[in-house]
Amino acid sequence: MEYLQIFFSETYKIVFLLIPVLVSVAMIVWLDRRIWAFVQKRKGPNVVGPFGLFQSLADAMKYIFKEIIIPASSNKIIFILAPVVTMTLALVAWAVIPFSESYVLADINVGILYLFAISSLGVYGIIMGGWASNSKYPFLGSIRSAAQMVSYEVSIGVIIINVLLCVGSLNLGDIVLAQKNIWFIIPLFPMFVIFFISALAETNRPPFDLPEAEAELVSGYQTEYSGMMYAMFWLGEYANILLMCALGSILFLGGWLSPLDIYPFILIPEPVWLIIKILLLFVLFALVKAIVPRYRYDQLMRLGWKVFLPISLIWVVLTSGYLMYFDLLPRS
Repeated sequence: MEYLQIFFSETYKIVFLLIPVLVSVAMIVWLDRRIWAFVQKRKGPNVVGPFGLFQSLADAMKYIFKEIIIPASSNKIIFILAPVVTMTLALVAWAVIPFSESYVLADINVGILYLFAISSLGVYGIIMGGWASNSKYPFLGSIRSAAQMVSYEVSIGVIIINVLLCVGSLNLGDIVLAQKNIWFIIPLFPMFVIFFISALAETNRPPFDLPEAEAELVSGYQTEYSGMMYAMFWLGEYANILLMCALGSILFLGGWLSPLDIYPFILIPEPVWLIIKILLLFVLFALVKAIVPRYRYDQLMRLGWKVFLPISLIWVVLTSGYLMYFDLLPRS
C-alpha cells in the first residue's frame, strides 16, 4: 500500500511538471513567431483565438490528424523510434530543474551532470532519424547536427566548470543559493555570452540551423517525416530550447532568486522569477533568429573549436587562479 502511495504521489508530481512544460512549448512557438513578425514589421499569428494564442494548438491538431507516411526503403523501427527518443529526452531533463528551494522533482546531487548527459544523448534521436530515412538529405542533415552538437557541448561543459569552481557543488539548488550575494552573470559575463551562443548551436537554432538549411538540405533530418512524428521532433526541439534557457537562468541569472531582496520584489513567488528569466532568455533566442544571418558550416566549426573552447579554457584558469589567490574557494 505504501509503495502505491509513493507511486501515485510521484506520478502526480511528474504530470504536474510535464503539462506546464508542454503548454509552455506551445506558447513559446507562438511567442517566437510573434517576435519574428515584430522585427519584420508584420502581424504574425493573430487570427486563431485572442492575439492568435491558439494558433499553436490549431497546428498541433492539424499534425495529429495528418497521415504518417513511412518511406518504403526506410528502417521502420528506428524511423519511428527517432522522434520518440528526441521528445522523451527533452522532457526527462526537466526532472532536475529547481523552480524554488522546495519545488524540484528530483533533487539529486549531480543535477548538472544529469542535464549534461541527457543533452548529449539528444543527438542520438537526430542521427537515428537521419540514418533510418535512407535518403541523402536527412543523412547529411543528421551528420551535420551530430558534429555541431558535439562541438558546442565541449565548450558548454568547460563553461559549466567555471560556475562549479565558484559553487563547489553539482546540485542545481546549491548553484542558485550560491548567487544570493551576486549573480554569476556579473563576474562571468564573457562565459554567459559564450554559453548563450553555444546554446543556440546546441539546439540547432538560427544562425546555427545548418542541419535543416532549407537551401541545401530541404529540411534536414526531418525531410521524410510527417504528421505526429514531425510534431514530436518539433516539440523536442522547443523543449530543449526552454531547457537551455532554464539552465542559463540557473547558472548565471540566480534561478528563482529575486533581483533585489526588498519589499515589492519579495512578494512575487520564487517560481515566477525563474519563469520570467527563462522568458527573457527566450526573447533573446527569438531576436537572434530574426536578426542574424545563417553561418557557413566551416565558420560554425571554427567558432566552436578555435574561438570558444580556448577562451573558456583560459577563463577556467583565470577563475581558479583568482579564487585560489583571494582564498575564495568554496569550503565543503
